Amino acid sequence: MKFADHAIERGAPWGLARISHRSRLTFSTFNKYEYAEGAGEGVDAYVIDTGTYIKHGDVDADANGHGTHCSGTIAGKKYGVAKKAKIIAVKVLDSNGSGTMSDVIKGVDWATNSHVEKVKNMSLGGGKSRALDLAVNGAVSAGLHFAVAAGNDNDDACKYSPASAQQAITVGASTLSDSRAYFSNHGQCVDVFAPGLNVLSTWKGSRDAVNTISGTSMASPHVAGLMAYYLSLQPEADSDFATTMLSPQELKNDIIAASTREMLEDLPPNTPNYLIWNGGGLSNLSAIVKTVDRSYDEFISEENTSTMESFKEYFEEEIDFLSENIGDKVEEAINEAEAVSREIADAVSLSLHELCDEFGV
Repeated sequence: MKFADHAIERGAPWGLARISHRSRLTFSTFNKYEYAEGAGEGVDAYVIDTGTYIKHGDVDADANGHGTHCSGTIAGKKYGVAKKAKIIAVKVLDSNGSGTMSDVIKGVDWATNSHVEKVKNMSLGGGKSRALDLAVNGAVSAGLHFAVAAGNDNDDACKYSPASAQQAITVGASTLSDSRAYFSNHGQCVDVFAPGLNVLSTWKGSRDAVNTISGTSMASPHVAGLMAYYLSLQPEADSDFATTMLSPQELKNDIIAASTREMLEDLPPNTPNYLIWNGGGLSNLSAIVKTVDRSYDEFISEENTSTMESFKEYFEEEIDFLSENIGDKVEEAINEAEAVSREIADAVSLSLHELCDEFGV
């Protein structure tokens, strides 16, 4: 099922490609991101981090790069999940990536008081902090949609904050081979997984700077981008199909429900096996949610059919190319081989006759 604004980005980072396909990536899909062209439009995404390099050509003052990388994954023109979302930086960490818990909480509170019904990403954290968890849960209760990193200690995410904030979406990191990244925290406080190992995105320093880095800090922006993506696909308020604005809990439920299930390996006990999915190009949130009611086997069957079709197209193109460009050479080689075979046969025949004459046969 496709819609008019179904778009394909070729040469996309593997993480974008992965969240737009149900089945494991193949050579024909590993850099192909399928998405709704208008995804993210009209949605603000606040990045509570080191800031954002606002002069970068892919995202519209970051001396660290971490915040710029997250921003690019959320809404970058090339590297972003929701390409038309608007990035707003909330700087709470310094150029070394460090900051105080009080400054982080102030950033959360500022976003809560000024900007309800928006998306927020927190690719940061530390040890368990009741104050930070309360701030994040309070922000979600006020209408903000929060994605937070699970942490990078290969430990129980419930020991960390804001990963243990129950109302946010806590994100673990997955790999290109569909396993849990070796560093990713895990456990029942993790809600979903998203690409987090060797993620390419924007970087500080110039308009075209990029960097490949790893962490649940890279996974969380995929979910923040998906939040903006889903929110933008709701019917317009004056539409006959309009519904009430999605609450954070409803959006969280939709993201979890639409995720690809039982795909990831190396998950410790009590860790949910959900890998996020953007709908594969569907441009209406209702259509994406409705697909959840269909059997999972049907999803995989469709995806495999699509993959087989792409294999068929690929090999047909290769065969045509070979036929047009080296067909004559192949025919020439065959003729030469046949000539050599005849020469060998004649030589063998002659040798046999000589042998027979020698023995008087």
